[in-house]
Amino acid sequence: MTFELRIRGLVQGVGFRPTVWHVAHTLGLSGDVRNDGEGVLIRLSDVTEEDIDNFIRKLRSDLPPLAEIEEIVVHPASEFEARGFSILASAATAPLTGIVPDAATCPDCRAEIHNPKDRRHHYPFTNCTHCGPRLSIIRAIPYDRASTSMSVFPMCEQCAAEYTDPANRRYHAQPNACPECGPHLWIEGAAEGDPLSIAQACLHEGGILALKGIGGFHLACDATNPQAVQRLRRRKRRYAKPFALMARDLDVIGGYARFDATAEQLLRSPAAPIVLLPAREGAGLPSEIAPDSHELGFMLPYSPLHHLLLADWEQPLVMTSGNLSDEPQCVENQDAIERLGPLADCLLLHDRDIVNRVDDSVVRTMAGAPRLIRRARGYAPAPLRVDASFVDTPPILALGGDLKNTFCQLQGRNATLSQHLGDLHEAHTSDEFVHTVALYRELFDFHPCHIAVDCHPGYRSHRMGKELAQALDVPLTEVQHHHAHIASVMAEHGLPIDHPPLIGIALDGLGFGGDGTLWGGEILLANFQDYRRIAHLEAMPLPGGDRAAVEPWRNLYARLAENELLQDLSQKYPDIPAIAFVQEQPLDLLQQMRARGINSPPSSSAGRLFDAVAAALDLHKEKIQQEGQAAMALEQLALRGDHTTPP
Repeated sequence: MTFELRIRGLVQGVGFRPTVWHVAHTLGLSGDVRNDGEGVLIRLSDVTEEDIDNFIRKLRSDLPPLAEIEEIVVHPASEFEARGFSILASAATAPLTGIVPDAATCPDCRAEIHNPKDRRHHYPFTNCTHCGPRLSIIRAIPYDRASTSMSVFPMCEQCAAEYTDPANRRYHAQPNACPECGPHLWIEGAAEGDPLSIAQACLHEGGILALKGIGGFHLACDATNPQAVQRLRRRKRRYAKPFALMARDLDVIGGYARFDATAEQLLRSPAAPIVLLPAREGAGLPSEIAPDSHELGFMLPYSPLHHLLLADWEQPLVMTSGNLSDEPQCVENQDAIERLGPLADCLLLHDRDIVNRVDDSVVRTMAGAPRLIRRARGYAPAPLRVDASFVDTPPILALGGDLKNTFCQLQGRNATLSQHLGDLHEAHTSDEFVHTVALYRELFDFHPCHIAVDCHPGYRSHRMGKELAQALDVPLTEVQHHHAHIASVMAEHGLPIDHPPLIGIALDGLGFGGDGTLWGGEILLANFQDYRRIAHLEAMPLPGGDRAAVEPWRNLYARLAENELLQDLSQKYPDIPAIAFVQEQPLDLLQQMRARGINSPPSSSAGRLFDAVAAALDLHKEKIQQEGQAAMALEQLALRGDHTTPP
């Protein structure tokens, strides 16, 4: 009989078709394989059902490292003439397949760039089907070279031979290139000299380097040089948020931080995220690397360029996003020259365009399991699979909140989350949000039948969702912020769409509540469709409104004043810094604001409670320089505390 096998999942651009070719040849089967918009289509001629079972079993066991099969559908097909097994050109059909995330350099490519006898020795754009850029360079699917930013680099004869040889690991590796035909590096403004050597010299001399990576620019400096770190903070205007670090290997990381097997697996994974690790006491890094924190965010090199840059470094480099504080990363050379030129002493550029900005992902381990804090490079846009009961749900576009924005496209069982985009109150990030929503809809040929937005009417994402729903003439649903948090956890744990209500606890900064007030410390009885608020933290006024979110002492004052404790504590403990500081403020004015309800909205926010406790402990009581700074300092204090039961 003749059979067709429809393979869906992350199966394009990962060496899947060559694996199919190898399996078919090993089993002596005839037929063909091709990419199309749904994934991969395999035809097998003159086979038995036992042949099909053996084929699927071996295909699953030999799966390439970046491939992920969601489903295999087998059905009889019309007979066709097949001589051996062949790989056909991609078919241009409606794109329903997934896009593979950018992947860290594989061991084989890493060995090549360090091998003086290899033709890719020291070539910073080496890749194969097991590694390299994906989302960051793609413009459309099917994922073929013509649909990427590599389309402007015709392959040389040797690269073309690799690309067309099914036995080669670079078979149809779309970014495949070498020094003869691929992208190249240069130092902006330098006509002579090896770019990597100039960049390394800049770092060794205490300079700041701007370098173009895979999904955006980085700013780098010697992490052990206090003057360089301080200068980078001043120029970047990032005065408090911890810097990410990159180290050549695990031995270097081990000299500065502790890690367990879970963290090591994350660091070595194809996603290669930043992993938050407990710092070693007396490791010798400047305190400015991670103020208030006893954790360090480390990652390993994930591109050949990073591997080559750090090859001779026995200490880590700061490797932070190439931008001013709160702005999105630069991705274009001219933009980097204009925006990063004043920040950096040296710019290391290349001519492979970054089509899609993708920040570094951030992960921490808790209770022995990885917890994603920022899901971007290495993870997005791989879909999350929800329960099978969602399969008949019409396509939904959910646009997220305004802080740390990501959006989601739900189609069938696939919830495709965008990469982390950032805070939409910043103009560049807001523009990036609009661009990326449009890009994802085009990449996935996604036509939403419903738009979901946060119920806060002032959110940029809310307003855009409203406009898009009107333009597409589809329904709009406003979702309560904390109900969305709980529903997302339900989906993450694979609960069915008709699951009965459960108790969810949402501890948050601020979210627009169902009663029009600001919520943030909620216990909800909720299912996917609805919720009921059954308990919450006591609502407290936020003196000064938005200023209470950046001046923690205001939250301390509100709680002491509401509970009539301020005067008593001031008399008993006048020397406590937080109490003394609060007493120096214009309390009469604040009391009038509170009494009259002027610019003092009530809120049940857990975040503001954390701010109040942090202020009482003299942690950033006056003003914070980044969102959540006081609460994070409180968390670090708690992590270091003695948790044993007192006698």
